[in-house]
Amino acid sequence: MELQKLRGMTDKKISDLSKLGITSVEDLARHFPRGYIDLTKQTPLKDCYHNDVVLTAAKVVGIPQSFHYGKRNKYVKAYIEQEGQIFNVVWFNNPYVEKQLKTDTDYFFYGRVQNRYGQCSLINPSYEQIEKNYRLKGIVPVYSVRGSIAQRSMKALIAAALKYADIKSAIPEALALKYALMPIYKAYYQVHFPSSVKEMRIASERIAIEEYFTLVSAFKFIKGSREQVRLKRYDCTAKELFAFTGRFGFEFTQGQKKAVNEIYSDMNSPTIMNRLLQGDVGSGKTAVALSAMYIALKSGYQVALLAPTEVLAKQNFNLVKKYLAEFDAVFLSGSVTAKEKREIKERIKTGEAKITVGTHAVLVEDVEFFNLNLCVCDEQHRFGVSQRNSLVEKGAVPDVLVMSATPIPRTLSLIFYGDLDISTIPDKPKARAEIVTGIVPEHKYEDMLGFIRGECAAGRQAYFICPLIDGDDEGSVMSATELYEDLSKRLKGLKILLLHGKLKDKEKEAVMTSFKNGEADLLVSTTVIEVGVDVPNATVMVIYNAERFGLSQLHQLRGRVGRSDLKSYCFLLVGTDNEKSTERLKILKNNSDGFKISEYDYNLRGSGDFMGVRQSGKFFGDLGALQYPMSVVFFAKQLSDETFIRGDNLSLLRSIALEKYEKLKDVTLN
Repeated sequence: MELQKLRGMTDKKISDLSKLGITSVEDLARHFPRGYIDLTKQTPLKDCYHNDVVLTAAKVVGIPQSFHYGKRNKYVKAYIEQEGQIFNVVWFNNPYVEKQLKTDTDYFFYGRVQNRYGQCSLINPSYEQIEKNYRLKGIVPVYSVRGSIAQRSMKALIAAALKYADIKSAIPEALALKYALMPIYKAYYQVHFPSSVKEMRIASERIAIEEYFTLVSAFKFIKGSREQVRLKRYDCTAKELFAFTGRFGFEFTQGQKKAVNEIYSDMNSPTIMNRLLQGDVGSGKTAVALSAMYIALKSGYQVALLAPTEVLAKQNFNLVKKYLAEFDAVFLSGSVTAKEKREIKERIKTGEAKITVGTHAVLVEDVEFFNLNLCVCDEQHRFGVSQRNSLVEKGAVPDVLVMSATPIPRTLSLIFYGDLDISTIPDKPKARAEIVTGIVPEHKYEDMLGFIRGECAAGRQAYFICPLIDGDDEGSVMSATELYEDLSKRLKGLKILLLHGKLKDKEKEAVMTSFKNGEADLLVSTTVIEVGVDVPNATVMVIYNAERFGLSQLHQLRGRVGRSDLKSYCFLLVGTDNEKSTERLKILKNNSDGFKISEYDYNLRGSGDFMGVRQSGKFFGDLGALQYPMSVVFFAKQLSDETFIRGDNLSLLRSIALEKYEKLKDVTLN
């Protein structure tokens, strides 16, 4: 059924829904709440701290007004009364609020508090009118909304969508009965309109089981189709491979040795290798990948090494030239001139170039290989499945090795990388020193800057990381541009560079190269430096508004320092008085194992939030705030295993699963 046929639907609402990724009745039914409000837990604004997120009830007094700031931006301001006090409420870039709010009317407001300069305000809150005789019990869902669609109208649209959406389960009926699973339609209804917290959680688990079951099953079908018989053999011996590992000047860790053995076994098996090599920052994955490349090169085949950024690709290219010097290597990226590209592509096509290292430029259609037999993707989580496949298709059924330094819970690895066998390097090279991590209170800020000045005086370098490029509407988050200007005044005499995503690729490359070459003391940046950058001389990492990042992302940022035997430091600055935020950061302070940290992150942030993705389509609908334990993942896999053993309705499951998988082909993890 088309969206426009739903009761209450308008062209404007259809347009606003499309901006939320909702283009069908099924999408609307899958627009799960981003959170829930317990109506019994309200907080008076006079008792709130800065950056608290609260539910409160108040009356709108005075007509809401809109104001302009900058050239195109607009905000709406209203005044609310609570317990005889007047407070501000501000919405940025949401002009519809002005028409939707009624004066002298009571509302529930749910949002972030800004408590500065003696003035308490609510910033960008969700709101809902309090009807007469409203009973303060139960939980109310909160949705991501847009433009003309407020919370109440979103609920009405979803209620209408649930009547017509084609919601069916891929789990065989016999298994659903065996394990007494809630009917899938009832689960959808209870998630959107919960009768109790208990029912909402049971429904959330049921939907999560369905989604994981379908995804695990999809990967089973895909993995089976990829188990192709090897067409070509490698003739590199184990003795030759062992001799090659001696080029690195250090003994491989047990984790590295195990990974090399698994890869060597794969490359000498009757079927093609599809393997993920994952390990924490500094665990030595690149040395293992170079060993795999040596096996193919020694046997006379071409290899390709793909990286997501030019900085990382160049870094890999330099390592290739150092450790695989006897094989002709070329570098291909967007910055290479047209003339050079033509020459490089010809060398790849004729087989003269044995190693091709590059960025997405390698994926261009006119890049043809002579006998590509091994594809290596660095920082796999930055590439979609379709991008990986487009590289694979350039060879005659080549082996595939993908690498990731972004630890995710081991339970989730079987989901996200279900089409791959997995090698994990749990240990780190012994030469790496532990990074001292500290949470810096506001009154110690100047002391921290003094310490960093001392590090720079000793010839070291430091990163300063901010969550935003420019200031946010709320004014509660430090931006990279603001920090760059502030540090330029506070730390005079030190050379400071600024790096962020709005810079052109060539500008980013120039900034990063300059910092890497030691031509600057400090680098102020957004998280664009998160992936793969290796500056051994950098010993300090400072992260502003650390509460805004997930623990796993903070761990990745911390991994940009401590890349040599120099003692290194990571300082976390918190932009809130919330004790929970500080307690969460203590987990990072007291742990250095990325996999353990990812498990904590999973439990703290919630599985739905952890599974956020950047993609062209939705991840089976956004799982939002659905609450379910990690055991759901194992149970879904158990159901999938049983289904395949029994052989129940596999043709139907295949069509459902692969249709959903097709929507995931361009997924890249956060």
